[in-house]
Amino acid sequence: GWALQLSLLTPYIQMLGLPHGAASFIWLCGPVSGLLVQPLAGYFSDRCKSRFGRRRPFIMSGACLVTVAVILIGFAADIGHSAGDDMTKKTKPRAVVVFVVGFWILDVANNMLQGPCRAFLADLSAGDEKKMTHAMSFFAFFMGIGNVLGYAAGSYNNLHTFLPFTRTDACEVFCANLKTCFLIHICLILSLTITALSIVKEPDVNIVDDDRKGGSFMVFVELFGALKNLSKPMWILMLVTCLNWIAWFPFLLYDTDWMGREVYGGKVNQSVYDMG
Repeated sequence: GWALQLSLLTPYIQMLGLPHGAASFIWLCGPVSGLLVQPLAGYFSDRCKSRFGRRRPFIMSGACLVTVAVILIGFAADIGHSAGDDMTKKTKPRAVVVFVVGFWILDVANNMLQGPCRAFLADLSAGDEKKMTHAMSFFAFFMGIGNVLGYAAGSYNNLHTFLPFTRTDACEVFCANLKTCFLIHICLILSLTITALSIVKEPDVNIVDDDRKGGSFMVFVELFGALKNLSKPMWILMLVTCLNWIAWFPFLLYDTDWMGREVYGGKVNQSVYDMG
């Protein structure tokens, strides 16, 4: 899902009529939601007393929100058309609104998933450093596989032929391929999430009640308060990571758009652009 989002959504939002430069502002929801959602998801997950466990409710909720989000994004053009968008005009305002809502939900859901998933691995490792190293290695390995499959699926122009109903008056080949990718993604994420959460049992952990004043907002106070105690090597590491992401994020957002425009010489809604 993350790979499909990175590879296909910048061209898709331009197809709906949003200006090229404005696409960057929509992507701000990723860093913003990551800054807010992951600490809060971790805080509430650590203190969750649900009979289903500490991590399961957040992982399942995140998967369900991802499903809702990709449906909104994939069917944004159709929903906008049904709501009154004029297909002869370049900009489809209603479709853009649906897309933006789905996009923000998707980023929130992705961040809600990542924190508890990593924490679940830490719980299963039970403090064993070797197990933890192996768990995180496999986590990164399968993320890499998912990225490869996501980019590969997005590059196949005839994927929509497997689900012919995805191509409509408001949704041409590129849009239909994206919609098909997302529908396949829904089947995968729900089946894998349900299977994993049904088979893997959470270890019993004593949950300590938090009586601190300020509640969940104290997590941000602690987060930023910890900065003053960091050693110099940690500050250097954080600076390198920051600079790396400043360079890496624009590449992630615009690599497919750049290929369609600059390498293949196409424009949005042209077949040569879709090919790129």
